[in-house]
Amino acid sequence: MERVDTDPDDFLSSFDDEAVRNTMHRLDGAIRSAMPGRNRTLWEGVFWGGTDQQILGYGDIVQPRPKGEEVEWFLVGLARQKDSYSLYVNAVDDGRYLGQVYEDRLRRPDLAKSRLKIGSASIGFRSADDVDLTVLGDLLRRADELTPPDERR
Repeated sequence: MERVDTDPDDFLSSFDDEAVRNTMHRLDGAIRSAMPGRNRTLWEGVFWGGTDQQILGYGDIVQPRPKGEEVEWFLVGLARQKDSYSLYVNAVDDGRYLGQVYEDRLRRPDLAKSRLKIGSASIGFRSADDVDLTVLGDLLRRADELTPPDERR
């Protein structure tokens, strides 16, 4: 994947489905509010698993790789998948990715069945209503606190 010059606001407005467009704007607002001053850049290309993706990245980091050179990446990423949304949070606290640290709190207790999927650095959900957005804001502020200012090389 690589950074592209597409304006992030143009990307957010490009979704044909009004509900998707509104949700993407809502999530973008929550991320920007929790992480003021971070760069916002669109990334495109082949992502893990070989799928073409567009991910709106917030914050520039240099991430070490277990094998190979460090890579430029984003601190937090927002993507629309076929039927869901994904947040990628590349911040670790005490050896655990923040999605895992906040997992129980992110799940809305008023929903009979949780619709969240938590991976190492990913949080997947079908609707913004599936996530406790207040807790998500806390998670994002913690990611911002844990991570040095943007590190674009």
